[in-house]
Amino acid sequence: MSAGGRDLWLELPDGVRLVSRLWTPAGEGPWPVLLMRQPYGRAIASTVTYAHPRWYADRGFAVVVQDVRGRGDSDGDFGGFAQEAEDGTRTLAWVRQQPWCNGRIGSYGFSYQGLTQLLLADPDQLPDALAPALCGLDERAHWACSGGAPWWALGLAWGLQLAAQGCQRRGEGAAWRAIRSSLSSGAFLEEGLELLRRHDPDGMGLGWLLADPTRPEQWRRHEPPQALWRRPMLLIGGWHDPHLAGVLELWERASAAGGSPMLRIGPWSHLQWQGGIDALQLDFFNRHLKGPTPTPEPSPAANTPAIQLQAITGGPWQPADPRRSSGQRWGLASIGLAAVDSQEGRLLEPGSAPEPGTPGAGTVLLVHDPWRPLPGRGGHLGLDAGAVERGDLDQRADVACFNGAAATAALELLGQPQLEIMAAADQPGFDLCAALSVLRPDGSVLQMSTGVARFLGEGCLEPQRRIVALQPVLLQLQPGERLRLSLGPAAWPQIAVNPGDGSRPLGGSGPRHRTITVALQLEGAELSMQPLVGAN
Repeated sequence: MSAGGRDLWLELPDGVRLVSRLWTPAGEGPWPVLLMRQPYGRAIASTVTYAHPRWYADRGFAVVVQDVRGRGDSDGDFGGFAQEAEDGTRTLAWVRQQPWCNGRIGSYGFSYQGLTQLLLADPDQLPDALAPALCGLDERAHWACSGGAPWWALGLAWGLQLAAQGCQRRGEGAAWRAIRSSLSSGAFLEEGLELLRRHDPDGMGLGWLLADPTRPEQWRRHEPPQALWRRPMLLIGGWHDPHLAGVLELWERASAAGGSPMLRIGPWSHLQWQGGIDALQLDFFNRHLKGPTPTPEPSPAANTPAIQLQAITGGPWQPADPRRSSGQRWGLASIGLAAVDSQEGRLLEPGSAPEPGTPGAGTVLLVHDPWRPLPGRGGHLGLDAGAVERGDLDQRADVACFNGAAATAALELLGQPQLEIMAAADQPGFDLCAALSVLRPDGSVLQMSTGVARFLGEGCLEPQRRIVALQPVLLQLQPGERLRLSLGPAAWPQIAVNPGDGSRPLGGSGPRHRTITVALQLEGAELSMQPLVGAN
């Protein structure tokens, strides 16, 4: 059967027309429908992560992929998430009226098209089942910022993609090429703000980068209809995806509202799902939109726990309770050379004391040189997202390393790593950037999780309790492997370089950036595993 679908138009009350592409099964309908609403062009249909809509159509679903308002070939001006509740509600009502729809609708999609499933205006017009992936409700915490620092490389890259597609839509070829060239060369990290101001001045991407993370009134948080939380829901997250906190909050909200959401978290980044989740998603929609009728497809979700997690390094899927963690806690110790000798600092389990001749709790100084800021690599905020080797970064003198004892048996770490430490700087602005890695017996250092925290203002000059929350993990340490915590004062270009003068960072290093010395007081410092949801 041909992969091509046919286009249909929906005219909204304000005269704007939205275009959708429809794929249908062979034979006579009507059928249950799978709906995706997205801003990237309906022909792509998120095939970067999902099977083609034709695959779902061949398995008994009509599939509708819609260009949202102001994107692709749909009319109107693109207003971002704020426009989607009304348009999504009217789209659902329109789909249910079509002769090829049997009245049952499921929604799916990741990222932007994940959140469009939740943004609806009418509690009486909801999907019958939904599968939001890699998304969240809070534009600040789930889409744009971590630890008070905007996502610099990710935010610019995404904003410029939308801007380029807007130029293409308007026929501005030269502008499209300028943006594309900047992204390809990496120059966008320095010139991206100006490109956004020139080509998409009212866009979400620029707005997020310029908004103040410390002022909630500058940010939008979305609220779905209450009834949506009790609909069948399949939530998809990735350990290396920046939106994982949003997915976990969706699970928490749905569970608290009396729903029974399924949750799957794998060792995935935003665009790499290592084989995808289409078989699982098909099974989910078969059960909730078609009923209990057996299908010839395998049923990966049948008779399995609603919550299944896969470790960052792979392996079998396993059940878990997101409200709990593996509970480990470590203290930090050094005689002050942890930033000079990557083997000197120690992670200490509770109740243990340094052996004679080994480091005790002390103070470690980190000096941030803006001429050569510490690079950010991999993790959930990198354009190279994922687990990466970072042994060379840990050899830098602006990185303090703290190493645990070698595991004598297999050890599981589950939860959100969180560092609490007393720290002060000699300037009214500094960043703390953390990485949790596995130090293997062969000397390799595989980074598993990262976190950032930004501090601005005169309070930076006084020792205060600082918290750095890292990306959640499910990690299995093998015998002979050690855990390593690395702390540095930058993560360029994942976050902008802190100028050290108290102002908000907006790019890389410049002539006014200051050298910053950060004092880490190890007495009472603690690295702990907090629950995936409900962490302190």
